[in-house]
Amino acid sequence: MRKNCGISGTSGLGAPLPGTPGLGRRAMLGATGTLALAVAAGNLSAGRAGAAERFQDDPFALGVASGDPWPDGVVLWTRLAPRPLTPDGSGGMSSRAVKVLWEVADDERFERVVSRGWTRAVAELAHSVHVEVTGLAPARTYFYRFQAGGVISPVGRTRTAPAPNSRPTSLSFAFASCQAWFEGFYSAYRHMAEEDIDLVLHLGDYIYENPIDAMGGVRNTPVAAELRGEPMNLAQYRNRHALHRYDPDLIAAHQAHPFAVVWDDHEVEDNWAADRSKHVDVDPAVFRVRAAAAFQAYYEHLPLRLPNKPQGFDARMYRSLRYGRLATFHILDTRLFRDDQACGDGTRTGCDERLDPGRTILGAEQERWLYSGLGRSDATWNLIPQQIAMNQVDTDPGPGQSFVMDFWDGYAASRQRLFDQIVARNVSNPVVLTGDMHRHLAADLKRDFDRPDSPTIGVEFIGTSISTKKDGVDLDPSGASLLAANEHIKFTNYQRGYVRCTATAESCRADFRVLPYVTRPGAPVSTRISFATEAGRPGVQQV
Repeated sequence: MRKNCGISGTSGLGAPLPGTPGLGRRAMLGATGTLALAVAAGNLSAGRAGAAERFQDDPFALGVASGDPWPDGVVLWTRLAPRPLTPDGSGGMSSRAVKVLWEVADDERFERVVSRGWTRAVAELAHSVHVEVTGLAPARTYFYRFQAGGVISPVGRTRTAPAPNSRPTSLSFAFASCQAWFEGFYSAYRHMAEEDIDLVLHLGDYIYENPIDAMGGVRNTPVAAELRGEPMNLAQYRNRHALHRYDPDLIAAHQAHPFAVVWDDHEVEDNWAADRSKHVDVDPAVFRVRAAAAFQAYYEHLPLRLPNKPQGFDARMYRSLRYGRLATFHILDTRLFRDDQACGDGTRTGCDERLDPGRTILGAEQERWLYSGLGRSDATWNLIPQQIAMNQVDTDPGPGQSFVMDFWDGYAASRQRLFDQIVARNVSNPVVLTGDMHRHLAADLKRDFDRPDSPTIGVEFIGTSISTKKDGVDLDPSGASLLAANEHIKFTNYQRGYVRCTATAESCRADFRVLPYVTRPGAPVSTRISFATEAGRPGVQQV
């Protein structure tokens, strides 16, 4: 009925967890604490499993999450961490393995349990668990929970993908990126939790590795000295993740929707490229050790499937998710397999190295995987979630051109190969979904960006940051320069927020959601503008 990706598991429904009162939707999303109910004596395996471990503090302080929906199931996540920010990275847990039970039900009262089992949370993975549940029905909402040591977790809600050959009438999703904890509150996630969507895509910079001051930046929250420095080892990366995760708004969003996540640079270090640090004097072998620690901590804190579990410096985050014949997500990793940034990184004018035909941002294997997947796809929409701006971003509003070497502009031949494949394989309706820029942006993807009359072969929607760069403004000077220098860029905005999308057989629409401030909590959200692209007619149009 299911597969457990913990250390061990059982088959069959087994014993139920104790019943809990029903939670309304808003009450459920606000339930960031646990229901601390003792397991009734004699309640079969649930009672015996909890007997070995008793918690003085809430072991589910970091919440629950689900991710990577398939038509028959999802991966469920939690991490036992009663004291999430202990300096040793243990989350307040001993080295002992803990038995964790889980349940999935049709209803939030768990009167109709459809699957249950157990796994073991082990210290080697920071007592995180990743349970891959199968045997579920497609396109269905389910509720899930965990139990450990006599404590029951909050109830999470998730949704499976549609059947592979079905034709859903619509798909709604949101995408987000860039959430520096010390630069703003996560009010955007509280609003996202209330959205009626099927999936959330997180496109990178889930944490920031920058040093933090004693009062946590704009959070004005004391931060222990051991947690302030730039993380370099596994314990420090675990604590940096726990610091970002230990937020009620982010917990609420994970509790409300399944996520599909992929890293960018700040999960390790700003602008890293394969095994190259931004610091040129760091030996690649030394950097690989640091990156491996960062990779493991990332896996430990997010709802990822077993194939995405890193093995040291080896990891595969690129993958696809199918939503019937309406849409396929081709999720890319533009960090681990790229060549080093051209011309020493930064923003450059006249950098010939960026045009080198041998340069790649995806690596040969990922390129082949992407081209094959795009070519085989029978979906109406081919959605490409990835990290950094794919459209040409000339930063010089004058007659010259200047490009950011970390963007696809620094890997021009790699971008051209992708565009050539999209045309040659007659890929249906490509839509690139991007983070990183800390700004909203809507652009046409041109076969040749230097010729305005060149054919448009797809579109790119770029989402701003959740909190990075603090409050922002509607149109900043850099945004005005981008509009002046790039005819294919139709809109940009420099406030914080996220993007909500709706795909149907006729169109793919992006609502650019913005918050007026993030340097204090409780900001409202609104839609600044909406753009759409019509099926069979590439190009963005305001709606």
